[in-house]
Amino acid sequence: MSGHSKWSQIKHKKANTDAKKGKSFTKIVKEITVAARSGGDPDGNPRLRLAIDKAKEVNMPSENIKKAIMKGTGELPGVNYEEVIYEGYGPGGAAVLMDVLTDNKNRTVSEIRHILSKNGGNLGESGCVAWIFDKRGYILVDKAKVDEDTLMSIALDAGAEDMKNDPKEDNYEIITAPETLDTVKNAIAGHKMDISLAEVTMLPKNYVPLEGNAAEQMIRLIDALEDHDDIQNVYANFDIADDTLKS
Repeated sequence: MSGHSKWSQIKHKKANTDAKKGKSFTKIVKEITVAARSGGDPDGNPRLRLAIDKAKEVNMPSENIKKAIMKGTGELPGVNYEEVIYEGYGPGGAAVLMDVLTDNKNRTVSEIRHILSKNGGNLGESGCVAWIFDKRGYILVDKAKVDEDTLMSIALDAGAEDMKNDPKEDNYEIITAPETLDTVKNAIAGHKMDISLAEVTMLPKNYVPLEGNAAEQMIRLIDALEDHDDIQNVYANFDIADDTLKS
């Protein structure tokens, strides 16, 4: 799962950096607002709880979080965002899946189509690549600070589906059902183990190896998509060498 693990960590660090610059606050506020439509109490709304955790991680003021929740529950006026999933292909035929929150679908799809075509990709029909991905809870735990057997026992007892140990990676990967992510995460945290990342994501069932120009073009494409204000998450099934990813 090297294609997912390494890129997840890079994205996570980039998101934190962008948030410190104020660039990703808007996306987090959107997610909180939409999540709060299903209820403003995070204890009974796992999606909202994860969004709030993400907001706190980047030091978003509590007042901003509160207002976003109130807009979602209708206590304050706000923009009506529509949730859309767009699918397409990147360089080398890699699958690309995008979670979008927009108040203008026509504008957004036109801009996404332009980004894809500019960077060696193209927008596809609904369902063209969604089958390649599985929605799962995903947790990364730093190998240097935990015992593998102890972590595995805690994670599996809490309901995790699997734990992977790629010798080339610095983190153990723990896979859960989306609805049990919180339970597993809290069990691990309760044993004072450092969690590098915990999120609901789309895990590819297979990967497309990319190198050279195709790899560099793919990275530019993903960066451009993630910089778009309406795109909340981008998932892709590429596998690119670590030195290329970090460059």
